[in-house]
Amino acid sequence: MYTLAVCAEMVFRDLPIHERARRIHDAGFQVEIWDWTRHDLDALARTPAEFSSMTGYIRGSLTDEAGAAELLRTAEESVRAAEHLGCPRLNLHGTGLDAEGLPVAPVDGAATGPMWIAAHRTLSQLSELGERAGVTFTLENLNTAVDHPGVPFATAADTLALVAAVDRPGLRMNLDLYHAQIGEGNLIELVRKAHGLGLIGEIQVADVPGRREPGTGEINYPAVARALADLGYDGTVALEAWASDDDGDRALERFRAAFTL
Repeated sequence: MYTLAVCAEMVFRDLPIHERARRIHDAGFQVEIWDWTRHDLDALARTPAEFSSMTGYIRGSLTDEAGAAELLRTAEESVRAAEHLGCPRLNLHGTGLDAEGLPVAPVDGAATGPMWIAAHRTLSQLSELGERAGVTFTLENLNTAVDHPGVPFATAADTLALVAAVDRPGLRMNLDLYHAQIGEGNLIELVRKAHGLGLIGEIQVADVPGRREPGTGEINYPAVARALADLGYDGTVALEAWASDDDGDRALERFRAAFTL
């Protein structure tokens, strides 16, 4: 059966991050964070929390030589931070994101052939880094219609294609169903395809619209949970959602209920 985790960046926001992690742990979930450079890693490490995922780079991009070099350099720093927290997965995007989730180096239109080649080369190097360090890098799909306009390789189809092309154990897909619902839909078939290829490193969830917990929008997450169970998925399902009305406890319980069979 899959494991449930919760992103500490988006719930209990009135508390320090280490107190959020403790509270999520006490509720029975693993913990995820974003940019580790903004947090006191020692304070997080002192909590009893089990960390599931964190951002795997500080700056950089998959699309050009200079951006790739920076991505690789800061990924090495992120690996050391992950080791400090015992975190097994490091998350990636097509390019660095600012505090508003917007790309630092936006792409106007579809990614070009040279961009695809550069992304494949960089992801292969990141996979090698992960394999040496005993961690897995995950490439997350994003939506460009609402949250992340201008991010290259954002769709689930593009993300899955890149991970499949690299075809190394150090790289997997972070299949974000919130972003996929906005960009592509057909979520259960998407899960079946990615799982059938053995390329899912993690699944993240939030409801649409609003990016809040399951049960607040249009996605039938209990049906997704049944599909995952039928497939034998035994990885992580993580809540990456804002708590409606800032009620973190209720958000966690709604998440648990949607994925409890």
